[in-house]
Amino acid sequence: MSNHLIDRLLAPRAGSARPLLDLPDGGALSYGEFGARVNQVARLLTDRGLGPGDRVAAQVPKSWQTLALYLGTIKAGGVFLPLNTAYTAREVGYFVRDAEPRILVCDPGDAGELEPLMASRDADPGGGSLLTLDAAGRGSLADGADTRDTEFDAVPRSPGDLAAILYTSGTTGRAKGAMLTHDNLWSNAEALTDCWRFTVDDVLLHALPVFHTHGLFVATNVLMVAGGRMIFLPGFRIDEIIHCLSRATSMMGVPTFYTRLLQDPRLDHGLVRHVRLFVSGSAPLLAETHDAFWERTGHRILERYGMTETGMNTSNPYEGERRAGTVGPALPGVNVRVVDEQGGETAPAGEIGRVEVRGPNVFPGYWRMPEKTREEFTADGFFITGDLGMLGEDGYLTIVGRSKDLIISGGYNVYPKEIELVLDALPGVGESAIIGVPHPDFGEGVVAVLTGDAPPDEERVRELVSGQLARFKQPRRVFHVDALPRNSMGKVQKNLLREQYADAFSAE
Repeated sequence: MSNHLIDRLLAPRAGSARPLLDLPDGGALSYGEFGARVNQVARLLTDRGLGPGDRVAAQVPKSWQTLALYLGTIKAGGVFLPLNTAYTAREVGYFVRDAEPRILVCDPGDAGELEPLMASRDADPGGGSLLTLDAAGRGSLADGADTRDTEFDAVPRSPGDLAAILYTSGTTGRAKGAMLTHDNLWSNAEALTDCWRFTVDDVLLHALPVFHTHGLFVATNVLMVAGGRMIFLPGFRIDEIIHCLSRATSMMGVPTFYTRLLQDPRLDHGLVRHVRLFVSGSAPLLAETHDAFWERTGHRILERYGMTETGMNTSNPYEGERRAGTVGPALPGVNVRVVDEQGGETAPAGEIGRVEVRGPNVFPGYWRMPEKTREEFTADGFFITGDLGMLGEDGYLTIVGRSKDLIISGGYNVYPKEIELVLDALPGVGESAIIGVPHPDFGEGVVAVLTGDAPPDEERVRELVSGQLARFKQPRRVFHVDALPRNSMGKVQKNLLREQYADAFSAE
């Protein structure tokens, strides 16, 4: 039996001198050199007691060694558990108790705080140990790997075996560990490589974090399936991005990447003349940003839709209309449907309902949460995404928001995205967020939070939208902020806004 994922990502180019990574210090690594390091890491983890199915948790800065840790874990038969570098020791403690990793890898500066977490695992069967790795690729993991053999036979793993656990946001309760199998990751990478036309000639500009599906599984896996090359940057720094765009053929980013590029006068047709594809995801891309980028560069950003539990589900086409405000049709092999939330019947084209997906990309469930898993799947095997959307007659999907963000005001359903599109087009508005907060008469009242140089005041907003939105959709309160709160992937944290403005209607 083979190691399903490793045999498809690394084995085809084992020992190859073809370049894989261009590093920030000016160095480079070939597929062969990187594969040798993966083998050394796999050997080190095995020597530390990692067995098939054991977890390796990693809260480490982005570096090429982090990628070697990811694939070394998979090659050794383990399950990779990447953790956001912004998590506190208390938050990491929850993941350690829940996932019970055999090994935790952290930045050397955090070892003092995190060592007790793994010390407590010593009393458990199998125990646990701590390794360190910093942004420069130094630490006990690197030192230990240096002394290991560069040859390692992959531990056999089947398509249905776990490859990773990614914890989803715990804003509405206990964080859930989404279990991803070898085939979940492989099938999605294979589909995206084909749909986005990635080849050995591609040079991907990689400035995303690697503790998240987008940067770790979408960008990295797709590039390696194609046999291309990555310019591997530690993060998004505008001067570095501008410098590297001249030799990139593709870039994957979050909407913030593109809004920051548009603010720089150096962005023009000439700068991106070698780029064939810009992809955006992880948060909604404003139609305004899509159109402005097209005017400045001649490129239409390709927006797609995915989530932790499913990888990518839909994508605007590589060839064909990339429609601003939509996330395109379903990927090959993936079924996407929109159903009425009350009756569960398929919603007519153009009507808003609950988005559900089924396919080889969809995870089998949540780690040690069988009841929650059952709640999130339909009887016929579709995963209930929690997103609200509508399907056009041509199959293009439009996401209008999360079901938890749906506002019910006076018995009417209010979809935030519809209002945000109107507000974003108003003079002086940079960006908007619509939330629902408690209202004594209507249950929930509509609140608008605006950014911009000179956003209109409350009375003026109502005047401007009166002819575009029904009265029950119009914001009853309007607040101005310098910037909307976002998580590490650029998504607006509406839960924080709801908390901040929870008393907006208390006087009423």
